[in-house]
Order: sequence, then structure tokens, then C-alpha cells
Amino acid sequence: MPASFPETAISTERLLLRPLAGDDVPGLVAMMDDELVNAWTDVPQPFTEEYAREWARMLAPARRIEGRGIVFAVTEHLTRRLVGVVELRATDWRLRSTEVVFVTASWARGEGYAPEAVNGVAQWLFEDRGFLRLELRTAAENTAGQQVAQKLGCISEGVLRSAWIVRGGEEVGGTEESRSDLILWSLLPEDMEPLAPREADHAGLR
Repeated sequence: MPASFPETAISTERLLLRPLAGDDVPGLVAMMDDELVNAWTDVPQPFTEEYAREWARMLAPARRIEGRGIVFAVTEHLTRRLVGVVELRATDWRLRSTEVVFVTASWARGEGYAPEAVNGVAQWLFEDRGFLRLELRTAAENTAGQQVAQKLGCISEGVLRSAWIVRGGEEVGGTEESRSDLILWSLLPEDMEPLAPREADHAGLR
């Protein structure tokens, strides 16, 4: 049986990252019904209640158990409101490396939740799970995602040419698709630094 992540929760200054639950379904559907999420992510569109329920109850637990990654619901400590999702995927247990992707709900953007949540996951990976590399990929046009990577202290390693599909064409939120370059970022344990004062964070996942 392959290695796998434990079922766990991560606490940061303002956020609790925990496993997805059935009660998250309405919040997930509302969060994913967004132009920027549609443009920059590979989240199924339309994102239905049926898919959200399957993701929370079956797909996310299976990813963790099978060792492919883990999915965290990101919630506020004070309100317990769902404000985002952080995922680890493409996990390589031999190399102790994995890729992080994230989504921030439109109503929670501008609070610095994305870098805080990903930073919390990175600390857990490096300090508790013994990982040595965290990767992040952002579409070339997704400047908000790139700002999150920079705030985390990630190092840009280059461009993966024509490696992603952006939904929306020239108009974000449209239905056309176009190919995009991806910027590859990496974060190693020695790159970790305290987060700077809060800045706006936007779309997410690529």
C-alpha cells in the first residue's frame, strides 16, 4: 500500500484547514460559480451539488487514502465560514515532493487568506511530514496567483510552454478555451520566511 497523508487539521492565525465535509456542499457550489475560478482552474463547470457531494464524501478521501494528495477546506476561526480550498496533488513519496493548488472564494478575497493557508500547509509538510519540495504552477496571465507565490517566498524555476488551458479565451468568464504557458514555482524548507503584512489574494488554483 502506498504512503498516504493522515486525516488531519491545520490551524493558522485566522484559519482552520480541515477535511471536506458534507456540510460544505452549498459553500463549495457558491465558491466555484465564479469567473476567475472558471478561467484559471480545472474545476468541473458547471460545479453541481452532486459533484460537490461526491468530492467531499468520496473523491477527496480516496485521494488521501491512495497517497495521491490531500484536500483541505479552509474556514475562518471566528465564523467557521468556508473561504477557500487548498489541495495537494501529484505527490511523489520517494522525492518527498507535491504540488499545491488553491481557490479563494470571491467574497473572501483581499484578506490574505490564500498565502496564509498555503503557508500553513507548507509548514506542516516540511516540519511534520518530512517533505522537501512544494511546487506551484500559475497560468502566465494569472498575476494574482503569481503574487501569492511570491509572497510565500517561492522561487520561479521557468516557464512550461503551452502547458495549460484557460477557459474564457480573451474574456475571463467566457466559454472559449485557449492554451497558456505555466510558470513553475518551487518552495523548499530553507525558503520559508514569515509572511509579510496582508495583501490582496484573488483567483487561485493556477
